[in-house]
Amino acid sequence: MEGTESRSGTASVVADWSLVFWTLCSVILPVLITLWCSFQRSRRQVLIRDIFRKSKHDWHYTDLFGQPSYCCVCAQHILQGAFCNCCGLRVSEGCLKKADQLFLCKEIMMRSNGGAHNSMPHHWIRGNVPLCSCCMICKQQCGTQPKLCDYRCAWCQYTVHDECMMDCLKTEECTFGEFRDLIIPPYYLSTINQMRKDKRTNYEKVFDLSKIAPAKALQLCTLLPCNAVRVLVCGGDGTVGWVLDAIDEMKIKGQERYIPQVAILPLGTGNDLSNTLGWGAGYAGEVPVEQILRNVMEADGIKLDRWKVQVTNKGYYNLRKPKVFTMNNYFSIGPDALMALNFHAHREKTPSLFSSRIINKAVYFFYGTKDCLVQECKDLNKKVELELDGERIELPNLEGIIVLSIGYWGGGCRLWEGMGDEPYPLARHDDGLLEVVGVHGSFHCAQIQVKLANPVRLGQAHTVRLILKSSKMPMQVDGEPWAQGPCTVTITHKTHALMLYHSGEQTDDEASSMSEQDHMREQTDEDI
Repeated sequence: MEGTESRSGTASVVADWSLVFWTLCSVILPVLITLWCSFQRSRRQVLIRDIFRKSKHDWHYTDLFGQPSYCCVCAQHILQGAFCNCCGLRVSEGCLKKADQLFLCKEIMMRSNGGAHNSMPHHWIRGNVPLCSCCMICKQQCGTQPKLCDYRCAWCQYTVHDECMMDCLKTEECTFGEFRDLIIPPYYLSTINQMRKDKRTNYEKVFDLSKIAPAKALQLCTLLPCNAVRVLVCGGDGTVGWVLDAIDEMKIKGQERYIPQVAILPLGTGNDLSNTLGWGAGYAGEVPVEQILRNVMEADGIKLDRWKVQVTNKGYYNLRKPKVFTMNNYFSIGPDALMALNFHAHREKTPSLFSSRIINKAVYFFYGTKDCLVQECKDLNKKVELELDGERIELPNLEGIIVLSIGYWGGGCRLWEGMGDEPYPLARHDDGLLEVVGVHGSFHCAQIQVKLANPVRLGQAHTVRLILKSSKMPMQVDGEPWAQGPCTVTITHKTHALMLYHSGEQTDDEASSMSEQDHMREQTDEDI
């Protein structure tokens, strides 16, 4: 009896330990597998980043390709992997290193072999041709088979079937296709580098302004034919102003002949300058890159007024150096400057939250609603004096004053026009005149934006002078806000910028405004 109990007790202990063992295995094994997979994944990522860093390709990794894709090395169908932004190669993760060694990327500058170049052959890439592309030989559709097939030239974008590819095409001179006027031929930069033996340079055709200053990027313009360069600035109005400041530096250096004309791809929050010049209120990928380039080629050259804003503090025996800004869009004092100041302070604290245009506008809306209740800028007319071309202006009861150089303000509102039901002198961005308006508060600004109210039009002038007599008020120039004590603000014309105007699709309001401006110009020409 005792032996039976002993054996049953031993079996019970063994069963308990077995349960503990398998429980630990069920818990620890998945953890170990997860850690091992994580280690392998991080190891692969380190290897991939190392390849990306050393490669001449502009590799980017994606977890899912946007269209059926095939590896350029093993020809297998792939869902994820790497692609080159420059030449268009697509490759699986396992074949990345081999592809980097086998295939050359597009050359920004041709390798010198001691001779002169004035042409270059096609740069053929096999497979993954654009959808609905046609063969340059037989004019039939390419890329219709579910495999790695057909060829595309990375320069001219021409496509050709495998069976239509001939030896002569592999050595044929590339014409650079539809966008030849926007492409700097690699042999041209090679020739330039040979001529400048004492100052050889590595060139880029797309400049990331987070890594290189606009002034340095624009020096490429000095190597190109005079008055022939067009620059596309991808960013908000602040980025455009940064580039225009760098262009002004070119004028100081005596490089007027090389100054480019500037087009805009609007990626900011307000994009009022872009809207004024016909490039739209924002871009979210809805327009193909090819169409954007066509718009740049077809755009008309115009002039944009740029203004000098000088802020001179009162007191301190005038020993402080005046603050000087360059204005492209508008200057303001009052509720809209307060919203910009609050937004700016919030973004400085948590910049990661402000990566979306919608979130940015929501924050602006929040601070605008808050100001409707608090009215921090009331009785502005008692605190400031306004002079237009030396003439003192009697101010009504206001909370804000806005000085406009362009047609749009506040993310798409035509402020000077208001509801459009009153006769007024037309606003232009190249006439050397500023439009000055007043607003009664944040709620009044909101009413103007939805065309339920008109602004208080104070006048037009070549020179605007504003004196802040007492207290501290929020001010802003082109979206850059600050809190300002008693001072004198003087706005005068500085220079003109050469811009590109896209006269594409227009709203009814824009079309009517443009027709009115054209009619006004015709009348002016007749009077002259």
